[in-house]
Amino acid sequence: MTILVDADACPVKEIIVRLAKKRRIPVIMFIDTSHVLNDGYSTVITVDKGRDSADIELVNRISPGDIVVTQDFGVAAVSLARGAKALNQNGMVYSSENIDRLLFERALGQKIRRAGGKSGKIRRRTAKDDKNFEAELKKLAGSPPV
Repeated sequence: MTILVDADACPVKEIIVRLAKKRRIPVIMFIDTSHVLNDGYSTVITVDKGRDSADIELVNRISPGDIVVTQDFGVAAVSLARGAKALNQNGMVYSSENIDRLLFERALGQKIRRAGGKSGKIRRRTAKDDKNFEAELKKLAGSPPV
């Protein structure tokens, strides 16, 4: 098991690293050249700054049983198809029960924006989001070694 992180705009990198260290789980962070990251634990893979370049590199490295942390519903869908577990930064676990609806809502929002409309508000991140994320990551990662 490895934790793969779509790290460009990920607000929970520190939580991931802290938990992964305790459980001795390798972490790979994927970023593009407009970001710099060195947390002293993760392997950092830096890709060219291009549309979806970090996402493409990440999905090409997914193995069954991995945990993928991403906000991108497309990356989450590929993760599930490849036998990985997927989690967003607020603690929502992606599953076969919710991914189709999420992909549909994303497509609908894109259509509305292309037509000049607005599609929902982005809410502020809260401490509760961090707690939810950490709780779900702990469940997906299992018990730490003794």
